Amino acid sequence: MNSQVGKRALVLGGSMAGLLAARVLADAFAEVVIVDRDRLTGVTEARRGVPQGRHTHGLLARGQQILDELFPGFTAEAIAAGIPTGDLGELRWFFNGQRLRPKSTGLVCVSADRPVLEGLVRARVAALPNVTFIEECDIVGLRAEPGGRRVTGARIQRRTDGSTEETVEADLVVDATGRGSRTPVWLEELGFARPAEERIKIDLTYTTRHYRLPDESILDGDLSINPVSSPSHPRGAFFSRVQDGRSILSLTGVLGDAAPTDPEGFLEWVRSLPVPDVYDVIKDAEPLDDPVSFTYPASVRRRYDLLEEFPDGLLVLGDAACSFNPVYGQGMTVAAQEAVVLSEHLRKGLPEPLAFLRDIAGVIEVPWQVSAGGDLSFPEVEGPRPPEVQMMNAYMALLQSAATRDGTVTRTFMRVAGLVDPPTELMSPDTVYRVLKHGTPPQPGTPAPAPAGAAA
Repeated sequence: MNSQVGKRALVLGGSMAGLLAARVLADAFAEVVIVDRDRLTGVTEARRGVPQGRHTHGLLARGQQILDELFPGFTAEAIAAGIPTGDLGELRWFFNGQRLRPKSTGLVCVSADRPVLEGLVRARVAALPNVTFIEECDIVGLRAEPGGRRVTGARIQRRTDGSTEETVEADLVVDATGRGSRTPVWLEELGFARPAEERIKIDLTYTTRHYRLPDESILDGDLSINPVSSPSHPRGAFFSRVQDGRSILSLTGVLGDAAPTDPEGFLEWVRSLPVPDVYDVIKDAEPLDDPVSFTYPASVRRRYDLLEEFPDGLLVLGDAACSFNPVYGQGMTVAAQEAVVLSEHLRKGLPEPLAFLRDIAGVIEVPWQVSAGGDLSFPEVEGPRPPEVQMMNAYMALLQSAATRDGTVTRTFMRVAGLVDPPTELMSPDTVYRVLKHGTPPQPGTPAPAPAGAAA
C-alpha cells in the first residue's frame, strides 16, 4: 500500500476510468469521493451518462490483467458470475472479408455487457472502506486558490429539489468525465491555455441488438464472430456471447453508413456483411430488444502533455484525455494502464500534473497510432498521411492477409492488439518473414447497396 499523500481525493466521473482511478487513489488518501451525474448504486442497465454502454465493449487482454492486479480474483469472479471468457486469438476474426487462422495467445477475453463489467468493478471499489459516492449530482466547476495556480476542489449541485451549490474540498481532483470533459474550458477560466487537439473524423455508428440463440452449438464453441470493418469491406460487426445465455450484436457503419433500427432493415444489413457467419447465427435467434444506435463522430486526443503550464491539484485521464474510435476496444484498457501510471506517481507523493500527463501520453501513443492509422486507411477519412503511416497501413494489410494462412502471425497480431506486447513485435524478423511469405494485398470489395433506411 502507498503511504498516505493527502486527506481527500475527488474523482469527477464514476465510469471505468473514474472507478479505476479511485481504486489506486484509495491506497494513498484517507478518503476518496466519486461524483457522477447518474445514479450508480444498484444500476445494472446502460446509464444515460454512458450512451455507448448499450453496445459491444472490448476489454483488451492487458486491461483484464490489470483488473486482476487491482482486484485480485476479478476474472475468477466474473466467470463465477456467468460471464463467458475465451482466448483472444481463438475468436472468429475476419479482416478484409477473410478469416484469420485461430491460434492460442494465452490472453483472456472477458465477454460481458458494459454495464455488467462496470458493475463488477464498481462493487469492488464501493467495498473499499475509504471510498464514497455522490450520485445524481452535477459538476458545476472547479474550486481553486486565488490566482488559479492550485485546484482545491470542485463545485457540485445535487439533482434534488431545493438543492444549492456546494463545494467538495480535495487535495487532488481527477477529471474522468469522459469525452464531454470541461477541463479545457476550466483551464481558460483559471488563466491557462487550452490543450491542442488531434481529431480523426470517422463518423462511426453502432447499431446493437441482443439475442437468445435457440442452440449455442451453432457457434461451434466460438465466443464471438467479428467481421471487422476495413476499406475493402466497410461494413463490420461484433457478435459475442455474453452473460445469462444472451448474445449481443453490434453492427458498425463508417463514414455515414449506418444500420437501420427497424428489425427488418437491421437483419438485411446483417445479410450485407462480407461474410455470412453472423447472419447464419442470428436469423433464427430470439431478439430480446429493439435495435438501438449510437453515433461516434471522431476520435479526439487532447494534448495536455504539450502544455507548458498546468494547475497543481488537477489530473485528467481516460476519455477526458483521449477518446478512441470504439471499434478498436481500447478505451477501458488504456484507462486501466493510466491508473497504473497514477499509482506509480502516488508512490512518490502528490502527483505533479504535467509529469503525470506526459507519462500517460506514452500510454496513449501506441493505441492512438493504431486507431488513427487504422481510420486513415479509409481514403475518405480526412487527416495527414505521412509516408510512415502509409507504409504501416500497407504492411498491416499484408500482415492481416498473412494471418489468414499463418496462425503464428495471428498470435503476434492479437498480442499487440491486446496491448500486451509492444508494436515492435510486428516488425520482428520472424514476423516480417511470415508476412512476406504468406501475405497478399487485399482486393477491393464491392460494398453491398445500403438497405432502405441506411444513411447514404
